[in-house]
Amino acid sequence: MRLVIKVGTSTLTHASGRIDIRHVESLCKTVSDLKNAGHEPIIVSSGAIAMGVAKLGLASRPKDMPSKQAAAAVGQCELMYRYDKLFGEYNHSVAQVLVTAEDIKNSARQAHFQNTVFKLIELGVIPVINENDTVSTAEISVGDNDTLAAIVAVGINADMLVLLSDIDGLYTSDPHRDAAAERIARVDEIDDRIYAIAGGVGSSRGTGGMATKIKAAEICTRGGIDMIIADGSSPDVLYNIADGESVGTLFVGKKTK
Repeated sequence: MRLVIKVGTSTLTHASGRIDIRHVESLCKTVSDLKNAGHEPIIVSSGAIAMGVAKLGLASRPKDMPSKQAAAAVGQCELMYRYDKLFGEYNHSVAQVLVTAEDIKNSARQAHFQNTVFKLIELGVIPVINENDTVSTAEISVGDNDTLAAIVAVGINADMLVLLSDIDGLYTSDPHRDAAAERIARVDEIDDRIYAIAGGVGSSRGTGGMATKIKAAEICTRGGIDMIIADGSSPDVLYNIADGESVGTLFVGKKTK
């Protein structure tokens, strides 16, 4: 299974913004094991700005663009250092791939991106993809690695996209506010009702929310790829997904005949 795994900031860090070492170690161990089993994992990772904020000792996430870009530059080093060290303990190599919107929109640059990712997979390397926040301003403003992950999944013909989040799926209403909220196990059609119940934003450490995940699901399913929103607090959930078990919320890709 070619599996694109999107890891959000809230999954990688503590509320303080510092890296959640135990959690990231568990993630890298699980992904390494899946690769050992013959799967092809590709990681789309947020977290650069948050880690930069923590490493610079800033009190909060900056609001001005130069400070965000500076934090991203510092944090990206920390992020890749952690991935390289932890995956290396399981004898796997990683590669950093930074992209901007133009790398996706421009057909020639998109082809170069796809060829690079395919070659990395062929070489047995785990690609770690992120938006190039240091030089790109639009992506930081949008802060939407969910959409990036969906575009990557479609572009490399993945079997599935998994969004590891701080919530274990789409609910009928906000489960933080409504005790009667029920998790929706499967979505076959993304319509206005689905968008209506997906309101809200993400945590203070990240910038995504359920609405961006539904947008990502629409991109994936339109491209014939399944997408799952799953609880990122336990990376072991990736084993269940690889085994075909029902977890989180599955958005079913529209297969062409």
